Amino acid sequence: MTRSSQKGHLFLEGPTTVTLRHHLKFAALACAVATLPFIAEAQQTAPAAVPAQQPVLAAPEPAPLPPPPWDPRDAQELLAFIEGVGREGLDPGDYDPAGLSAALRSGNTALLNNAASDRFTKLASDLALGHVRGKDRVDWHIKDPDLGAGRLDQLLRFAVGQHQVARALQNLLPVHPQYTMLKKALEVTPPSEVSKLNRIRLNLDRWRWLPRDLGDRYIIVNVPAYTAALVENGNTLSRHYAVAGAIKTPTPQLSVTATGVILNPWWEIPKSIEPEVRGKRGYVALKGKDGRVQRWRQPPGPSNALGQVKFVMPNPKAIFLHDTNARSKFNSRVRAFSHGCIRTKDIMELSTILLTQGDTEWTREKIQAAVASGKSVQANFAKPLPVYIIYMSSAATVDGRIVDYADVYRRDGKAVAALLDTTATATKTASR
Repeated sequence: MTRSSQKGHLFLEGPTTVTLRHHLKFAALACAVATLPFIAEAQQTAPAAVPAQQPVLAAPEPAPLPPPPWDPRDAQELLAFIEGVGREGLDPGDYDPAGLSAALRSGNTALLNNAASDRFTKLASDLALGHVRGKDRVDWHIKDPDLGAGRLDQLLRFAVGQHQVARALQNLLPVHPQYTMLKKALEVTPPSEVSKLNRIRLNLDRWRWLPRDLGDRYIIVNVPAYTAALVENGNTLSRHYAVAGAIKTPTPQLSVTATGVILNPWWEIPKSIEPEVRGKRGYVALKGKDGRVQRWRQPPGPSNALGQVKFVMPNPKAIFLHDTNARSKFNSRVRAFSHGCIRTKDIMELSTILLTQGDTEWTREKIQAAVASGKSVQANFAKPLPVYIIYMSSAATVDGRIVDYADVYRRDGKAVAALLDTTATATKTASR
């Protein structure tokens, strides 16, 4: 693939920033029960009983702070934000604008403080972390540190105390250009196209699942698009076709840190694949002291399934980017063939870009020589970078047109149902 410096092309690139940086930290209270040593008197003829050890009691959780006092004008600003949150692909009804409106009219200060705080908290959480949670995300393993419980309470009190409710909420939204483009697509899609609207809404929410700050430099893999891209400062430096996991061995959604590559790698055969290679020519058995086979490996060479390079990116799922000896698979329109890892076209070029950036010993010529040697060599990047493997079934262009990708793992239905708070096939009309 050729390098490019396009900004905002589809969804794989874009600058990200983090506005909230402060963490609220609560000091944990410790409670220890001291015991006095038992001293036996010299003239005592029988041993004295040792008192039973007293259990150490955990300190009680501090009581939650009462809701902050809301100025009715701030509550009205919150109500207006809720009523317009359909622009973000969320349903205003999930935040009960009618209940907040009633609290405003009641003149009851305590009622308003509770009603506004509850709605602000729920809305802020969904804007920062997404409405769909848990297993409904399907094979999701990315941690989003944007808004923990302590920071959420801090944000609430800041927004109310500084009379900046709308601004505080707005600053939680993703800043990636693709999020903005999807919002534009949502705006121009006719209300009658319910299925399309819901798919756009789902992928807007998927962007909220991710950390707001993806980093200055990162690799992002979109499984339904079968692409991997290196992004730096909002510019795509290289984009590559990819082969993802087959339907029976789907690629999970996860974020990991890549520290380097292995040139001419050995392939450590996963246990799930071992029956396919056991005893075959070209595979090496590793035996224990008892002579029994512990695992199987494939040495470097032309037939190695990992090709000439694999990324070093440790993770519990054993998923990584790598080359392949079956490059014809990149010519297929649907590229779900692997056991879960990401086969990446022209990955040697991607590796060369990363290895020659910064203060490293590697040059293009040295990399080529190392590969030609046939020996397995680890080469480290000057600076580790995050790799995000995601599942976006729709992307948008600058003018609001939608590019749909096949929902190869059939994940959209369950996630849309959760977004719409339904248990069956989603039929709810998207809010606008």
